[in-house]
Amino acid sequence: MNLSNLQPAAGSTHNQNKRVGRGEGSGKGGTSTRGHKGAKSRSGYSKKIGFEGGQMPLQRRVPKYGFNNINRIDYQGINLDTLQSLIDRGLASDTIDFTVILANRLATKNELVKILGRGTLTSKIKVSAHKFTAAAKAAIEAVGGEAVTL
Repeated sequence: MNLSNLQPAAGSTHNQNKRVGRGEGSGKGGTSTRGHKGAKSRSGYSKKIGFEGGQMPLQRRVPKYGFNNINRIDYQGINLDTLQSLIDRGLASDTIDFTVILANRLATKNELVKILGRGTLTSKIKVSAHKFTAAAKAAIEAVGGEAVTL
């Protein structure tokens, strides 16, 4: 080992960036590798998302249609056959409330739950949810159960 082949230990140096704007002698002075003029040569430049060099961006070229209601309330639907399968598998007893629904991952804690009428119900249960369809409520009450709106 001598002075001509000294080098830092492997992994000890991290900054491999070119040092710009440190004089003409460095070869990266003057324009500091930014070229001449234009938006990219200026300080504070940040390209907007979807910017296509002044061409009309794709997001604005594509035709839009429909309507998105900002006041819409979305419900997580759970059918009667799903509730019956919970009871059959022993995951729920005679009461199905929001904690049982969360425990079985049928909805998340921030979702509103609506019980839907697909399938048949054979067990007498008390169901607590935010909404019920008319068919679901009738089916629950037909077997002697109770539909409680939260």
